[in-house]
Amino acid sequence: MPPGSLARHLVLRLFPAVIVLVVIDLSVTWVMTRKMTLEAWLLRDIFWTMVLGQILLVSVFAWILISGVRSGLASINQLSSEINQRSIEDLQPLGVEGLPTEIAPLVTHFNDLLLRLDDSMQAQKRFIGHAAHQLRTPLTGLRLESELMLKRNLPDDVRERAERIKMVTDRMIRLGQQLLVLARADSSTRPQDSFVRMDLAEWVRVSAAEWIPAARGRHVDLQLSAPAEPVWVDVDSLLLEELLSNLIDNALRYGEGASAVKLKVGANPPSLSVEDDGKGISPEDAERVFEAFYRSPQAGSEGSGLGLAIVREIARAHGAWWSLTSRPQFPGTRITLVFPGPRIGAKLSRQE
Repeated sequence: MPPGSLARHLVLRLFPAVIVLVVIDLSVTWVMTRKMTLEAWLLRDIFWTMVLGQILLVSVFAWILISGVRSGLASINQLSSEINQRSIEDLQPLGVEGLPTEIAPLVTHFNDLLLRLDDSMQAQKRFIGHAAHQLRTPLTGLRLESELMLKRNLPDDVRERAERIKMVTDRMIRLGQQLLVLARADSSTRPQDSFVRMDLAEWVRVSAAEWIPAARGRHVDLQLSAPAEPVWVDVDSLLLEELLSNLIDNALRYGEGASAVKLKVGANPPSLSVEDDGKGISPEDAERVFEAFYRSPQAGSEGSGLGLAIVREIARAHGAWWSLTSRPQFPGTRITLVFPGPRIGAKLSRQE
C-alpha cells in the first residue's frame, strides 16, 4: 500500500483498535472458561453474557470503523465543498494536497481539463475583444462619412439611406463597446485588482446627472434617492459607470409608458436600485433578460440584448447580488444590486 493512500490510512487507523478488541474478547473468554465454574453460573447466564459481550464488541468495532472511514474521506469532503462553493466562472485548478493517492490522479486529470477549458474560453474572449476593437475604427469612419453626407443637401431618398446607415453604424459601434466591456467584466480577468473605495451615493449623483437630457428627451423624470452620509463600496469605476448606464438606458428604452425613473441608493447593506413605472416585464422574459443577446419578442425598441447581460457580469465581478422585480409584485420594473461592502478583492458571486 503506497504512502498517502486511503487503504493505508484505514489500516493504520483501524488495526490497533481491532487488536485491542480481539485482546479484550480473548481475555473475557479466558476468564469465563478458566476462572469460573459451572456451579456458579447457569448456562442461561453464560449465553446472555456472551450475547451482550458480542453486541458490545460489534458496536465498538462499528464505531471505530465509521470514524476511521470518515477521517479518511475528510479530504474528499473538503474537496467537494470547495467545488460546490466555486462560481461558474472559476476554472482555476483544484488543490491535490492531502488527498488520498487513489483520488489524486482523478483530480489531476480534472485540473488538466479545467486548464484546457479555461484556455479555450480565454481564446474565445480574446477573439471577441480583438474583433470588437478592430471593427471600431472602420465603423467610426463610416459614421463620420454618413454624418458628413447628412450635412449636405441630399435628395430625400438618399438622405433616408444615409440616416439608416448612420443608425446601423451607431448600433454596431455600441455593440462593439458592449462586447469590450463584457470581456473586461469577466471575473477570470480579475477586475478586483483595480478596485478603489468610493462613495456610492455621491458617485450616483454625479453619474446620473449626465442622463438628465436623455430622460427629458423621452419626457421621463429622472429621480434620485440617496442618504446624505457616504456609502462606501470597493468597485471598478469604469465598470460601474457602464453598469449604471446600461440600467438607465434599459429603463428609458423598454419602460414603455413610464413617466419616471427612480435611482435609489441604500446604506445597509450598500445597494443600488433602478426603478421605472412602465408596463413591466412578463415572468417568462424576466427569467431570461440577463442572458446575452436575448431580446423579448415584445420589445418595441431595437437593441443588441447585451445590456442586462453586462449588468450581470459586472455584478458578478463585484461580488454583488442582483434581482429583478416586475408586475404584479411591483408597479413597473425594478432591478436591485446589493454590494458586499468595502472589502477590496472580494471574490463572491451571489444571485437570487
